[in-house]
Amino acid sequence: MELLLITLSFFLYILLIRFILTSKNFVPYFLQNLLIQVSLDKLRCNSESLIKVPDPPILPYFKPIDYVEALAHIHEELETCHPHERSNLYLMKFQVFRGLSESKLMRRSLRAAWQKASCVHEKLIFGAWLKYEKQGEELIVDLLRNCSNSAQEFSHMDLASLLPVGVNACSSGKAISSNGGPAPMNVVFRIGCERIVCNRQKIAALSAPFHAMLNGCFTESLSEDIDFSENNISASGMREISKFSLTGYLDEVSADILLEILVFANRFCCETLKDACDRKLASLVSSRDDAVELMDYALEEDSRVLAASCLQVFLHELPECLSDERVVRIFANANRQQRLIMAGPASFSLYCLLSEVATNLDSQSDTLACFLELMLDSAENEKQRLLAFHQLGCVRLLRKEFDEAENLFNEAFKAGHVYSVVGLGRISYMRGQSQWSYEKLSSVISSQLESALGWMHQERSLYCEGDRKWEDLECATKLDPTLTYPYMYRAASLMMKQDVQGALSEINQILGFKLALECLELRFCFYLVLENYQSAICDVQAILTLSPDYRMFEGRVAASQLRMLVREHIENWTTADCWMQLYDRWSSVDDIGSLSVIYQMLAESDAPKGVLYFRQSLLLLRLNCPEAAMRSLQLARQHASDEHERLVYEGWILYDTGHCEEGLQKAEESIKIKRSFEAFFLKAYALADSSQDPSCSSTVVSLLEEALKCPSDRLRKGQALNNLGSIYVDCGKLELAADCYINALKIRHTRAHQGLARVHFLRNEKAAAYEEMTKLIEKARNNASAYEKRSEYCERELAKADLERVTKLDPLRVYPYRYRAAVLMDNHKEAEAIAELSRAIAFKADLHLLHLRAAFHEHIGDVMGALRDCRAALCVDPYHQEMLELHSRVNSHEP
Repeated sequence: MELLLITLSFFLYILLIRFILTSKNFVPYFLQNLLIQVSLDKLRCNSESLIKVPDPPILPYFKPIDYVEALAHIHEELETCHPHERSNLYLMKFQVFRGLSESKLMRRSLRAAWQKASCVHEKLIFGAWLKYEKQGEELIVDLLRNCSNSAQEFSHMDLASLLPVGVNACSSGKAISSNGGPAPMNVVFRIGCERIVCNRQKIAALSAPFHAMLNGCFTESLSEDIDFSENNISASGMREISKFSLTGYLDEVSADILLEILVFANRFCCETLKDACDRKLASLVSSRDDAVELMDYALEEDSRVLAASCLQVFLHELPECLSDERVVRIFANANRQQRLIMAGPASFSLYCLLSEVATNLDSQSDTLACFLELMLDSAENEKQRLLAFHQLGCVRLLRKEFDEAENLFNEAFKAGHVYSVVGLGRISYMRGQSQWSYEKLSSVISSQLESALGWMHQERSLYCEGDRKWEDLECATKLDPTLTYPYMYRAASLMMKQDVQGALSEINQILGFKLALECLELRFCFYLVLENYQSAICDVQAILTLSPDYRMFEGRVAASQLRMLVREHIENWTTADCWMQLYDRWSSVDDIGSLSVIYQMLAESDAPKGVLYFRQSLLLLRLNCPEAAMRSLQLARQHASDEHERLVYEGWILYDTGHCEEGLQKAEESIKIKRSFEAFFLKAYALADSSQDPSCSSTVVSLLEEALKCPSDRLRKGQALNNLGSIYVDCGKLELAADCYINALKIRHTRAHQGLARVHFLRNEKAAAYEEMTKLIEKARNNASAYEKRSEYCERELAKADLERVTKLDPLRVYPYRYRAAVLMDNHKEAEAIAELSRAIAFKADLHLLHLRAAFHEHIGDVMGALRDCRAALCVDPYHQEMLELHSRVNSHEP
């Protein structure tokens, strides 16, 4: 009750403040400040409700105990399976990568499923899925429209030409009736008062029933006049059927007549007529309304071309079409036979896609539950069933349908999906049976002693307190340092114990390598309690940069509202102040701080917005937030001050999405309009990255020199000097490289220390190189990469210490694990070397780690272990040449 009152009062304060801020003429300004102060005081005084860490979510993903084994098995099946099974295997690979949060590998798996589709329905479904995944990339398609065929990649297919023609009915080949007399040449079908004259043998050839009626033992075989009024066909429809019997094709007729003919053809088994009608109707489907109207006929009359055409329209309009009850009803009410008509052999893939879209719309909706039930009903193997069981269990749990959820999680668990024990544990806990939950997780951990995973200990920690809880959380972090909940819980606990530095250190540790919104939100709360408003606004502005619509405190309050409250408690900066702050943060490699300053400038200063959004995109790429970076680039283009600037941003958009040649073209177009720093820089950067020709370096140097002659700010000129220095180093021009790095450092481009250290090292000045990297470590806020680079310039023991520091600062960096494993292997500690690699592989699907472990397994004669790692690595990158060679070599030794 107390928490409810706090929440309600907080909302009242927010609403009142909003009213005040929009009604300044009616309320004195001092009263506004007073109410803002009261609301923040209220928040700070109730720090226990403010500093709250929600339980980690139950992920509706396929999470095998050993994802390497799962990927290896998929790769092995792909090598030997029938072509029609490949798409389902690529879909399962997609699900494995989804459980690992590997978005690039997920999309690559979907693309492979689309490319290897064995039927039109699979091509249609996976093409629609890829199109759905590319939402927000319409601008890229537009930019490419005149450059390549990429814009047409997932356009509407001509399904009538791709689906096979129906089986032709047999014709008798004779015009003799079964009672011995010659059959009349023509026959008249009477429909009402109208008479339709038809060629008897042409009509008889349409189907076996017609052949039997007109040439068999029925009285109609001798009759020249047959009453057809009771067969639900109009005179117009019968005339078209007569024409078809003579010509073999249907003229341009209305959809209503075609539907009449379709029903008639189905009733009288006229396969060729039905097929022609099916394709004709399919060509008329051009809108969602058409598709809704015609899908019912398609399913009722088993018209597969028409059904596929209607499905294509629905899928092309995802996710919007799932807001249309008529469309949802079609998908939800389809029985097994109708699903076969609509999606051919790809029913599971279809409902997998529909479930994904429905989840993103509303994770607790009736529609989602229905789609998942149909996905389960469409499953063809055990892995598909356990995935459907688990996902449906997650939905039932969110809907508080505990009995149904428990049954579903049990089914998934029994089928081998151990992760579903998380759902069973939560349900028992909600029923007051926390001891059962603890024991169940303990049983799972004991059974997986050699391969226990971080999530197991994280989950068990929810069902105990005190030292046991902390031990489990420490173990979870050790096994999987990417899990955010353990850091957040420890940080919140330390904060409640007034250990401010410990709390901030804990949350800063994960924010140093993983920019998680929930972690930024928690740190914001810490700063709010500490009345450190400058740091608090830094975090909330970083949150809003990453997710403009983000809501805090379990979704109750918009982050933008909280920013407005805190903003009143910090000093106002002028545009000049903001630029100075940005320089300071940029030079100290404080990327989150830089993001915050840029957000503030965009919101409050009169600085050119295009340039600021571009700076923002560069920071977001450095922080490994590609989607947010692309959004910022698109906003930069939208706010470009002139044509040549817009072309540069378009060039970067194309370059960052893999279209390097098109990006170069945009840079050249911009230079033709106006010689600018950014246009030359883009051209140099793209050229250096795309060309394998060594002679290209001189062109890149000249382009960067041209860039440096153009007006720009020190932030970008420092980057250009740094890049120029790197090229000089590659060309062996160490003096010129050193000059570039020194000049970059003079304008506070701190990262140039790394380049200068490389120059020292190449001059055999190893101590100077080490010292240069030490300077970078002292200046930089985020310096895991600096420690990693410094390790190359010192003796083994110091290198090991630096790399241990790297792993602590950023456990996702793979080089330290590889280095330590190599050292262990050199010392003939093969088991320890493999264990070191396995430690990282457990939470990161990295090609280089898998490659090295495969080589180690080969070295010690473990052929099956090497083969497993090779196959898993080829799932990550099927075209990696060294991996292919190792796989071929190991495969030849398989018993």
